[in-house]
Amino acid sequence: MAQQFYVSPEQVMKDRADFARKGIARGKSVVVLSCLDGMALVAENPSPMLHKIGEIYDRIAFAAVGKYNEFESLRQAGVRYADVRGYSYDRVDVTARGLASVYAQSLGTVFTAEQKPFEVELAVAEVGERQGEDHIFRLNFDGSIADESGFLAMGGKADLVQAELEKLWTAGASLGQALRCAVTALEAPRLAAAAAGTGPAAPLTSETLEVAVLDRNASRAGGSHRAFRRLTAADVAAQLDPN
Repeated sequence: MAQQFYVSPEQVMKDRADFARKGIARGKSVVVLSCLDGMALVAENPSPMLHKIGEIYDRIAFAAVGKYNEFESLRQAGVRYADVRGYSYDRVDVTARGLASVYAQSLGTVFTAEQKPFEVELAVAEVGERQGEDHIFRLNFDGSIADESGFLAMGGKADLVQAELEKLWTAGASLGQALRCAVTALEAPRLAAAAAGTGPAAPLTSETLEVAVLDRNASRAGGSHRAFRRLTAADVAAQLDPN
């Protein structure tokens, strides 16, 4: 009879966490920022169809890094949750906090009970009537949840991107300023790799970026509940032009 080796629960969890972190680090970074006009979600993503950023509900958006099939299934589940809750109760009862709690439970269950954890990191963003009422929640592969203030970076070399955001981000910035801040931060790992001679230094362009906005004034201007809006490459280029 084959001998079965004992592996401690601590080692199992560590191995699962290391596996998930490596998968997430292989992806390209995503940035979420609060600004005066709303919230900007910016991802380095050359694919025009496989989106990392999506709409969940009226004033709530979703961003993710990692394996596309895994985070897309979570996005779809979030849309179903929001629709059912909004229909059963009231639209104002659908909040980023409630959605983030549901995601945290799902990710935690998969991490502890399944053979392979999800290789994803998520952000749930909700735009408020004023900038101080914006909410950004970060969810890790193990179900841990954090309430971020003002901005976050995840995926890829997230530590370098986050450090750059800490230097550049200011409350009250316009949408154009926020997007320029995001692109500069996303380029930080490229510049570091170029300085070390291990990667290209080519700058990011509007064609290689996926950008969406949660417009703070959408309901007041258009009478619609929906605040989510994708920006075309031309829109992004215009916003990145300081002139």
